[in-house]
Amino acid sequence: MRKSFYQFILKYRSKKKGDELGAFAEEIYNDHAFPKYSMDYHEISSYLELNDTALNSVRLFDQVWDAYEQEVLN
Repeated sequence: MRKSFYQFILKYRSKKKGDELGAFAEEIYNDHAFPKYSMDYHEISSYLELNDTALNSVRLFDQVWDAYEQEVLN
């Protein structure tokens, strides 16, 4: 069974200062409304754009999505 994006991003969780990806993953983990079972780029991207004002998060999402596609979806 393939992992959802949420399951994939959890491996990057980190509370180390300066770790942007770790902080992004931690924010997703703490967001109880995040679409945890989705494997759809547009659904997750729209969710982040509508619910997150940090442009940095959208940039990070695009980078991590590429890794997600290569590792999980292909």
